Amino acid sequence: MHTEIENPEYLARQGRGRLMLISMLIFFVTPIVVVIAMYKLDWRPQGNSVGELVVPARLLNMQHTLLLSDGKLVPANIWKDKWSMLYVAGDCAEQCNRKLHLMRQLHVSLYKEIPRMQRVLITTSQDVTAFNKAYPELLIMNQPVVEISALSEQFQVNNEPAMSSDRIYLIDPLGHLMMSFAPDTDPALIRKDITRLMKYSWAG
Repeated sequence: MHTEIENPEYLARQGRGRLMLISMLIFFVTPIVVVIAMYKLDWRPQGNSVGELVVPARLLNMQHTLLLSDGKLVPANIWKDKWSMLYVAGDCAEQCNRKLHLMRQLHVSLYKEIPRMQRVLITTSQDVTAFNKAYPELLIMNQPVVEISALSEQFQVNNEPAMSSDRIYLIDPLGHLMMSFAPDTDPALIRKDITRLMKYSWAG
């Protein structure tokens, strides 16, 4: 009699456990499937994208010796768990500063999605004190110069050297370079693209 009473309860708990496991798998796997589908099928949900998709998406290879502007090692997982809005410049001067300001404005405009995005600057400029002060949340990779220059080559699209292209690059939370925006792209349209991508992906 006791066994007959316990069996239904055990089966019910087992069923709930399996349902929870399936739900977790769907939650974590679906965003990856969506991103892959976008890459494979060149899918651009609800309207045309102004950004240029990198096809196939390019998995970024990080050197273990890269340093941030504060002298700390660049984390091995820097591209993981968050979207990254990135700019590449040789000498980060006036044009670079304008683009960093635009990136901050775009980031702020994301409102509740702000924590899902980080801003990154790759530059060979060594004195970035002013940029650290103006943009305290900006991650700046600038050392060593040779390795930084090699890293910048991974962002070359349309045969344009990244350090002189004046493009904004978008990296997904899986570490793939997946989109770039030409220098003259309307900021409002850049924001529209970014918010659309973040809406359709649970990753990050």
